Amino acid sequence: MARKRKSGARKWRLYLMALVVLTGLAATLWYWWDIQHWTPDEGTYPDQGVAISQENGSVGFATVRALGGKFAYLEASAGATGKDARFAQNFAAARDAGLQVGALHRFDPCQSADRQSANFVTMVPRDNTLIPTAIVLDMLNDSCPETVSDAAMESELLTLINQIEMHVGKPVIIKLSKQFEERFGFSNTIERDLWLSRDRFVPRYTDRPWLLWSANRALNSEASQEPVEWVVVQP
Repeated sequence: MARKRKSGARKWRLYLMALVVLTGLAATLWYWWDIQHWTPDEGTYPDQGVAISQENGSVGFATVRALGGKFAYLEASAGATGKDARFAQNFAAARDAGLQVGALHRFDPCQSADRQSANFVTMVPRDNTLIPTAIVLDMLNDSCPETVSDAAMESELLTLINQIEMHVGKPVIIKLSKQFEERFGFSNTIERDLWLSRDRFVPRYTDRPWLLWSANRALNSEASQEPVEWVVVQP
């Protein structure tokens, strides 16, 4: 009799363990599906849009508009020589769809501000209707072919900011990665609006509030065969 009770108890424990595992798997699969399709509530964040580069391939900007997007940030240049092959095409298409358009430049800490700004101005026209340019800070100076000190990198970055602002006629926005902020604490050294990133959850890696938030960096939608970066504005 005792053996039967023990055998029955073991079966129940195995059953409960299997149930826990299946529940955890189902929750993981649900979260995986949900995060691919999730965007913040429009009632809380009425101004939403996308950040696009050539890696996204062909993007239907009219579909972005239909999904509730009001603006599109388009990668234009990177460092001293990088040029987004689809920038001009995306620029025209986003405008035709009625979206506000802004440009992105990816800062390379290994290259001079003069060369980077020269690259940027060949891609982005002077246009007062553009929304503020964003400078992406996600590369560290550790891997530069020649040593670049933190002080030298910061000096070049500040010069680049001034040069781009002279060209576009508006203050830039700083698109600040978590690793860059943790390394340099840059948000406390410059008075520019911040653009932070964290999927689904509000980012909190700076002391100052953000203006833009990349809330889903891999949103699957009808706008593109490739996932797009979905961005919202602080209301």
